[in-house]
Amino acid sequence: MSEFSFDGRVAVVTGAGRGIGRAHARLLAERGAKVVVNDLGGSMEGEGADTGPAQKVVEEIRAAGGTAVADTHDVSTQEGGEAIIGSALENFGRIDVVVNNAGIIRWAGLPEVDAENLERHLAVHLIGSFNTMRAAWPHFVEQSYGRVVLTTSSGMFGLDNNLSYAAAKAGTVGLARSAKLAGEPHGIKVNLIAPAAMTRMGGGSAEDEDAPSAPGMPYMPSDAVAPMVAYLAHESCPVSGEIYTAGAGRFARLFLASTEGYVHEDGPATVEDVARNWDAINDEKGYYVPSDLMAWSGSFLKHQF
Repeated sequence: MSEFSFDGRVAVVTGAGRGIGRAHARLLAERGAKVVVNDLGGSMEGEGADTGPAQKVVEEIRAAGGTAVADTHDVSTQEGGEAIIGSALENFGRIDVVVNNAGIIRWAGLPEVDAENLERHLAVHLIGSFNTMRAAWPHFVEQSYGRVVLTTSSGMFGLDNNLSYAAAKAGTVGLARSAKLAGEPHGIKVNLIAPAAMTRMGGGSAEDEDAPSAPGMPYMPSDAVAPMVAYLAHESCPVSGEIYTAGAGRFARLFLASTEGYVHEDGPATVEDVARNWDAINDEKGYYVPSDLMAWSGSFLKHQF
C-alpha cells in the first residue's frame, strides 16, 4: 500500500477538465481518492461551456481503475460552489479535499484593461476559490478534518499585460492566510500552489498539453505539479497557510517576509529621515517571515515595549 494513500477520502478538483487540474484529479484518484472532476468547459478566456472535458477525465480515471464523477457547475457563483461540493456529498457521502484550480486569463494591462476584465478574473480565481471552500467548510468542521489547496501563481509578481490575473492570484494568498487561522482549531489546513507548466494558459498546446516541448523550450508537463498538490492535500501535510511552487522537476517554497527596517526614536520622523535611512529600510539581512498579522504586528512594534 502506498505511504501517501487517499483511500476513504473524497476530493473535489475544480478546473479539472484539462491541464494542471486534470493532472491533480488523476493523481488523487490513482492514490485512492474518490474525485469530483469539476470543469465548466469554457475557453481560456472564460467564454462558453462544454461538458466534454470533465467527462473525458472521468473516463480516463475510471479506465485506470479509479472512481470519479463529472461536474460542470460554475465556481464563480455561490450556487455553483455549493453545487460542486454537493456533488461530492451526493455521490460519495463526504468531502475531505478541495483543490481550487479553475481559472481564466484575458491578457490586458494599463491603460487598456477595463473593470469587466478585472471583475471576471476576481470572480473565477478569487471568489470561485471562496465559494467552494466556504461550501465545504461546515463539513470540514463537523468531521474535524479538511484540506484545501488554492491555486495562486508566480504571475502575481507581475507582467505588463496581466494586471487582472496578477491581482486575482495575489488575492488568493490573503484568502488562504486568514482561512488558515479559522481552520486551526478544526484540523483544517489551507495551502497554496503556484504551478509552473506549459498549459494552454501558459503558452502550451491547447490541443495536446502533454506534447513534448518545442526545441529550446523547457519541458514543463502538468503532471510535474501534481505531486506537490497531493502532498498538500494529504492528511500528513505538516503546514498551513503556505505557498509552494512546483514544475519541471523543481519544488520550492514562496513566502512573504519583512525586513527589520529602521527605527526612528528621536521625536517625529521626517521625510529626510526616511531618505537618509533608505538602505536600512530595504536591507534584507535579518528579514523575518510572519506567521500571521498578529505576529507581524508584534515584531514591527517590539521597540515600543
